[in-house]
Amino acid sequence: GSSCSPGQGQKRKQSCCLHKIHFILLFSRQGKLRLQKWYTTLPDKEKKKIIREIIQIILSRNQKTSSFVDWKDLKLVYKRYASLYFCCAIEDQDNELLTLEVVHRYVELLDRYFGNVCELDIIFNFEKAYFILDEFIIGGEVQETSKKTAVKAIEDSDMLQETVEEYMNKPAF
Repeated sequence: GSSCSPGQGQKRKQSCCLHKIHFILLFSRQGKLRLQKWYTTLPDKEKKKIIREIIQIILSRNQKTSSFVDWKDLKLVYKRYASLYFCCAIEDQDNELLTLEVVHRYVELLDRYFGNVCELDIIFNFEKAYFILDEFIIGGEVQETSKKTAVKAIEDSDMLQETVEEYMNKPAF
């Protein structure tokens, strides 16, 4: 099965449980970066180089080819939704199909929050897109798999923000 049982050895355990995402990139068909989240520390110059390279690799691929690319010592897993590409870099031995599920779940969370998410939602509400991602993935590992729970946390945060804004806009006397 896909669950880990004790005594399977460290290597086996790692590939099924410790699903580590190194970074997530969202970019348009035109190659414009819309969101980036790094779970690996790298200098900005290196990140920019990586982003350019990955966008070029993925956009130049035939749409009928697989959504998995071996890249350096990692694996790129990507999927296009409407005009946006969602791309994750994972360990070579990690499960690509599980990563596609993670990408799909993030898109579902965005859809649930924005109501059929589009590129403009990400552009104009990027802080919400990051918040949703941070609610879902921490340190490169999936935290909250329940859509209801993740969306509720986001809605609670929105409500708190509105309450604080109302409070700040009221006269103090």
